Amino acid sequence: MIEWLKKISDYLARNKGLPVVIGVGLVLLNFFFQLLPAWPVIGWLAEVNFFLHLGIIVGLLGILIGDAL
Repeated sequence: MIEWLKKISDYLARNKGLPVVIGVGLVLLNFFFQLLPAWPVIGWLAEVNFFLHLGIIVGLLGILIGDAL
């Protein structure tokens, strides 16, 4: 477990902006889902803004982790 965390930490130290880019991608994916017809799963994801919330959380954590590393 400790080696796994060390590998992730080293990877994020080299690529500090990656979590922020992933967060922006998730927010854009949520916007795309808003434009699609209300299919059962897609409609629910668009209604609750799942990827919007997930993208904001990942982006903010990415900023905090990037500053710490």
